[in-house]
Amino acid sequence: MSTPFYQQAREHLSAACPVMNGLIGRVGPCLLMPRGEDPFTLLVRCVIGQQISTKAAESIYNRLARAVNPPPEGPHPADGTSLAMWQREGIMPMDKLAALSEAEFKACGVSGPKQRTLRAVVEHARANPDLLPSIAGLDDDTIRERLTVIKGIGPWTVDMYLLFGLGRPDVLSVGDYGIRVAVKNLFRLRTLPDPAKLTRVAKPWQPYRSVALWYLWRSLDKTPQGE
Repeated sequence: MSTPFYQQAREHLSAACPVMNGLIGRVGPCLLMPRGEDPFTLLVRCVIGQQISTKAAESIYNRLARAVNPPPEGPHPADGTSLAMWQREGIMPMDKLAALSEAEFKACGVSGPKQRTLRAVVEHARANPDLLPSIAGLDDDTIRERLTVIKGIGPWTVDMYLLFGLGRPDVLSVGDYGIRVAVKNLFRLRTLPDPAKLTRVAKPWQPYRSVALWYLWRSLDKTPQGE
């Protein structure tokens, strides 16, 4: 998603929704940036991120990445360039991840349910070898259908995969708690909106609901959290 895209999205959201117009004015430019990693690595990140903060998820993921794919040995530059590059560009090797024991997963901070989900992801990826390599070419609904058959992968996880992994522009995560709280606060609702209510509120944001979600999270200074 390019800068011209974000400018167009901000203009649309500001014109279509007075609440979003005020929020954009307070927050400023959208800094949403897809991760751009390989499909399996992205899915692992999304599983790790279930029900915890982004900071905690990043810490657990980095420990897991060190366990299966250690960073380069030796001293790093004072600015941490080599380590930062390893963290940014490292690919999660499927075979090495699958070989980890329960104790090794636990030492990295991966809970039992998430261990089972990761093993289910590996099993599904091996049984369907064309799925992840071709996933970027599929539409959003097809991706939802293909991924939610994996035990432990629900709608929220796929939403995060579409939004932060593939950079899809019109994702609405109706199950994200932070989004529900933000909409309740900004639109002065009496209760947290259910999926139907949230979908109605978000209708004017189409086709830029991903950008709208980013602004809603910023209104709370929160990170995505669901499932």
